[in-house]
Amino acid sequence: MTSQPIEEALRSHYIDPQQMSWSPTPFTGIKIKVLYSDPTTGMSTVLFQMDPGAIVPFHEHTGLEQTFMLEGSLEDEEGKAFPNTYVWRPGGSRHIAVAPNGATFLSMFMSPNHFFSGEKYDLK
Repeated sequence: MTSQPIEEALRSHYIDPQQMSWSPTPFTGIKIKVLYSDPTTGMSTVLFQMDPGAIVPFHEHTGLEQTFMLEGSLEDEEGKAFPNTYVWRPGGSRHIAVAPNGATFLSMFMSPNHFFSGEKYDLK
């Protein structure tokens, strides 16, 4: 293996989420850790922590959304996701999500969600 200088834009970015603080969101009982965010495309990878009973209000996925559950459960009218399960939703899908007993999960978004009540996550 040859060690050559790497252009800054091509470097790997190692993130330790345990060293990051949880940031509040506009929604009661929901905190986030933004692992990746591209302000040009809106693509992001986010850790979520939801308190028991917390609700993500009615929203539309404007692009593909993928979620891997780490703890707790996340429910909507179509089903329930539990630890070590994965769910993906196509762009255009709409729902309300609830964490009856709390939840921690990793989500990847191709573009930001549209919340019909006007809220936005600050992914800076």
